[in-house]
Amino acid sequence: MLRPLPMPLRLGRALMPWLRRLILWVFALWCLFPIYWLVTMSLKRQVDAISRKPAFIFEPIWDNYLAVLANGEVWNYFQSSAIIALCTTALSLLLGTPTAYVLARYRFMGNADFGFWVLSTRMTPPVAMLIPFFVFYVTTGLFDTYIGLILAHVAFVISIAVWLMKGFFEDLPNELEEAAFMDGATRFQAFRQICLPVALPGIAAVAILAFLFSWNEFLFSLVLADRIQPVPVGLYNFVGYQQIRWGELSASAVVMLIPVLLFVFVFQRQLVRGLTLGAIK
Repeated sequence: MLRPLPMPLRLGRALMPWLRRLILWVFALWCLFPIYWLVTMSLKRQVDAISRKPAFIFEPIWDNYLAVLANGEVWNYFQSSAIIALCTTALSLLLGTPTAYVLARYRFMGNADFGFWVLSTRMTPPVAMLIPFFVFYVTTGLFDTYIGLILAHVAFVISIAVWLMKGFFEDLPNELEEAAFMDGATRFQAFRQICLPVALPGIAAVAILAFLFSWNEFLFSLVLADRIQPVPVGLYNFVGYQQIRWGELSASAVVMLIPVLLFVFVFQRQLVRGLTLGAIK
């Protein structure tokens, strides 16, 4: 006959789910508080925004949003970021996916060394590569061009794309391709018709990460361009010499944050599925 559990142990087991929920709620509030503060700051007057004592209760105004939406430069920032981020994502997938497939399926001399070299490009601090990029771009005429910024972003995103996609392809069973070979398919046909459709969740996850990295990149966009100003660089223009226009700066950040949040929200399922692909076999 089983003995009943002691009262403290039963109480602990009963409270454990509620404790986990409480921890998750606290963590969620901690993560969402900066967004809440950004939104409230965009609805404040300048005097309330720079007040030493934070004002949680105030009369909201929409003047900051009206000023931002009427500013044509803000839409130029959005257009530049959209072009650079989308092209960076497409080019990273175009180059990184076949490279990852070769590293995952072929065994050749220097396979591991080449894979480590690709990964090592993320180990170098970006600021250490800034001067070589700047000198090369000024010499070749790529300075202040969309192509230059896209190539710079791809140089740092490609390693993420290769290594994540390499893990996805390694988790795919070889029997899928062997069955295609039995039907007379070539290696490229097996890659295009079998592996790519199965690895779509992983491709979606890599695409989202590449897009977010390119959209939020600031340092290279600031140094390697002048007239072309993506969102992070454009928002810096609201920081003046004598004062910071906190209301317009926050309103611009909220407007530029909406497309990213919608993009992640729409593809959230693919992102989670792609990042967990192969975790459970």
